[in-house]
Amino acid sequence: MSSGLPDDWIEHRRDDRERLGWITPDGDRYRAIDVLGRTVASDSEWLDAEAALEAHGLHWLAEPWSLTLDDGRPQRVRISQLSPAGITVVDDDWGAASAVGSGMLERRLPWPAPPELRPWSEAGRQ
Repeated sequence: MSSGLPDDWIEHRRDDRERLGWITPDGDRYRAIDVLGRTVASDSEWLDAEAALEAHGLHWLAEPWSLTLDDGRPQRVRISQLSPAGITVVDDDWGAASAVGSGMLERRLPWPAPPELRPWSEAGRQ
């Protein structure tokens, strides 16, 4: 594959052609991987892996995220760009309309997403 993904990763898209993730062999079963490169389901039958990606969806990408900075501080961010080539996050101004747009501090992250990037709700902050 020219995308740099392993050849045995099979893209899974929903009905509107939006990519939900990939399904890859996992022994004699399958593993579902979301668009951040994180496992959604493992040790699954093919149809169960598809169903896991469908149920996981994409809505969660629009939520605020926490990025742990090098000094250990959490920074509230939003995902502005996402592909296997990398992830771009921007500082979130607590829901301001400019949070995803010009003038905000952008950070490039590798893909799959590093553990320092996690949902804001899981970071223990409201």
